Amino acid sequence: MKVILKQDFSNLGEEGDIKIVADGYGRNFLIPKGIAAAYTKANIEIFKQKKNAIEARKETKRKEALSLKEKLSGETITFTMPVGEKGKLFGAITSANIVEELSKTGISVEKKKIDVPENSIKVVGNYIVRVKLYAGETADLNVVVKGIETETKTKTKTEAKAKAKVEVEEETVPETVVEPETETEPEAETE
Repeated sequence: MKVILKQDFSNLGEEGDIKIVADGYGRNFLIPKGIAAAYTKANIEIFKQKKNAIEARKETKRKEALSLKEKLSGETITFTMPVGEKGKLFGAITSANIVEELSKTGISVEKKKIDVPENSIKVVGNYIVRVKLYAGETADLNVVVKGIETETKTKTKTEAKAKAKVEVEEETVPETVVEPETETEPEAETE
């Protein structure tokens, strides 16, 4: 089935494109949702009349994508999260977290356009996250994940230090006690 797209639709095409899709997909999803129109003579004429307006909108979207690409290329987002052993995060950083941080800097991006490696970041480090823009353009965003120690980890370290101190004290006490006893006992026995 041939359809004419009424709007941009990811993985299918841009507004005004003519696409061949499965009959059920066109009839049951694209046309009822207003995403596409059936490929008929009447609809072809309507889109021919709108061609200049569609091209103007596409050009505006391209320019917006390029300006967004410039903003994102120089941007670095830093997350500070509690970590466990070997730098593993308690939780994960997802595209939703990145959208939230970008909005704080005044940059608006849709969550579905952010491509996080392996769908989430779970370890401390530096990452490059791709942001999908208009017409196949992408921008690279630097994401830095730093870890902070949690209270339980701090308590564990404090307990380990205290235990090591006690062990050192236990090792030094018997040595000082043993030496005088061995020297005094043999002298007492010989007299």
